[in-house]
Amino acid sequence: MPGVLTSRIAASVVAFASTIAAAQQTIKLDGSSTVFPVSEAVAEEFQKANPGAKVTVGNSGTGGGFKKFVRGEIDISDASRPIQAKEMEEAKKNGIEYIELPVAFDALTVMVNPKNAGVKEFTIAQLKQIWEPEAQGKITKWNQINPAWPDAPFKLYGPGTDSGTFDYFTEAVTGGKGKSRPDYTASEDDNTLVQGIAKDTNALGYFGYAYYAENTDKLKAVPIVNPKTGKAVLPSEASVKDGTYAPLSRPIFIYVSTKSLERPEVRKFVEFYLTHGPDLVKEVKYVPLPSDAYEKGLQRLKKGEKGTAFGGHSEAGLHIDELFNRPLTTDVKEAPKTEGK
Repeated sequence: MPGVLTSRIAASVVAFASTIAAAQQTIKLDGSSTVFPVSEAVAEEFQKANPGAKVTVGNSGTGGGFKKFVRGEIDISDASRPIQAKEMEEAKKNGIEYIELPVAFDALTVMVNPKNAGVKEFTIAQLKQIWEPEAQGKITKWNQINPAWPDAPFKLYGPGTDSGTFDYFTEAVTGGKGKSRPDYTASEDDNTLVQGIAKDTNALGYFGYAYYAENTDKLKAVPIVNPKTGKAVLPSEASVKDGTYAPLSRPIFIYVSTKSLERPEVRKFVEFYLTHGPDLVKEVKYVPLPSDAYEKGLQRLKKGEKGTAFGGHSEAGLHIDELFNRPLTTDVKEAPKTEGK
């Protein structure tokens, strides 16, 4: 009997150890619903190439992902905006150090229902008139923005306040992070927003380009007037790369915990992300960075260069070439001014 008991205890110990080992091998990502399609695609390919690996990818929103990241609950935070001052301070308080890696560019896309034939383009001023906090209860119809537009109430759809897309849009359009009228249908799930706009003739919404590109039969992208040139430009890979789709083009990121990088499987995954990411970025309808940017990312990873290039502040209108030309910091600083702004 003692021999049987000893065998059972030994088996339990082995099983427990195996469970712990499996948990340690799991690579955990969470955060932006915009970055989610890229990270999900990378995770799938990585697991195919490394059958023993396990990668989980959540999409609780950029803010939600950073909350988990700065508490040390996940290895990698997907982010559709740079890390913010409060998040940097929380990370420092908890001893969380990180490497900031741009992985793609996104065209934040403004959409209406395809049946809306009246709206041909938007200026940033018109979008501000619709979305600024002061518009709540006052600006409710299309023809209040342009007399030629329909005499009908619009219904607004957009990301929730934990979303980096929300932060970027408000920064670029209404002039301040988080400055938005609250009377709109909000969701951290972009697919929910797709369905809402597709079913409502008078809908207006915004989110990342990939979700629009997957639903062009249900949604209509509206050209945005470039403030510098005065020309209305549709979001596309070409207009993002040449900088004409402004100011709604933006970089998207992954933030990697340096502590997690001590685990070989995490480092291997991040290297895989930067090596195979460009092809997968295109596959999920985002705009790859220039090829040398991924090499610079790999060098940043290899050298362990910590911190952020943004000093804790979002920026609108950043050009693709600027991403690796700035010094990194782990301290909150005043955001550098974008050239030409």
